[in-house]
Amino acid sequence: MKHPHFTAMPAPAPVRWSTWALLAGLLLLVIASFATLPLKWGEFFSTDAVRTTADFLHGFAPPELAPNFLMKVGVATFETLAMSAIGTLIAAILGALLALPASGRFGNVARNATRAILNVLRSIPELVWASILLIAAGLGPFAGTLALALHTVGVLGRLFADAFENCPPLPAATLRINGARPAVAFLYATLPQCGPQMMSYTLYRWENNIRAAAILGVVGAGGLGQMLKYHLSLFQMQNAATVIVAMLLMVAAVDGLSYLLRRAMTR
Repeated sequence: MKHPHFTAMPAPAPVRWSTWALLAGLLLLVIASFATLPLKWGEFFSTDAVRTTADFLHGFAPPELAPNFLMKVGVATFETLAMSAIGTLIAAILGALLALPASGRFGNVARNATRAILNVLRSIPELVWASILLIAAGLGPFAGTLALALHTVGVLGRLFADAFENCPPLPAATLRINGARPAVAFLYATLPQCGPQMMSYTLYRWENNIRAAAILGVVGAGGLGQMLKYHLSLFQMQNAATVIVAMLLMVAAVDGLSYLLRRAMTR
C-alpha cells in the first residue's frame, strides 16, 4: 500500500541511440589510435633507455648558482612574467570588447562574424603566432607578448561571450523597463553578474600564458625560454637546470597567487 504523501520518482530519460553511437565511435577512435601509433613501450622501459636517461639527467646537477648568472635568470624571469601579464591584460580588454557583438547584442550577422574571428585567433597556437610576428617585430619579448595576446583574445572573447549569453536576463530587463538605456542596464546588471566569472577566466588564462611565455622563448621571443634554448644548444646543462628550476618556481608562485585571488573573489 502506497503512502498518500509519497509520490513515485519519475523514470529516468532513456538514453538515445545517437548517444550510444557517439560513445562507440569515441571508443573505436581510441582503439585505432593505440593500434596505429608506433608506441614502443618495450624500448622506452628497457635497461639501456633508463641508463641513458639517468646519465643525461646527471649532467644537470648541480644547478649553476653563480651570482651573475642568477641575476640574468632573475631578469629573464621578470621578462617572462611581464610578457604573460601584458599579453593577458591586452587580451582581456579586447576579448571583452569582441564579446559584446559575439554574444548577439548587435544582431546575428555581427555575432557570426565576430565568432568566426575569435575561432581563427584561438585556433592558431602561440608558437605559430610568435613565428609569424618575429618576422615583423624581430627577436625579443615584443613578438612573444603579441603572440600571447592574439591567441588569448580568441579564447577569452569566446568565454566572455558565452558568459554574457548565459547571464540571467531579468535584472537587465527590469532596468530597461524602468527606463534605463541598454548600456546602463549592461553596466549595472549584466556586467556585475558576469564579472567574477570573467575574472576567473582571465586568471586561469594568465596561468596558461605563464607556461606559454616560458616556451615562446625557444623561437626567440625572449624570457626564460630563450635562455633555456641557448644553454641547451651549448650543452651547458647546469645552467639549463637553473633556468628550469626558475620556471618551476615561477609557475608554482603564479598558480598559488591565482588560487588565492579566485578564493577571495568567491567569498
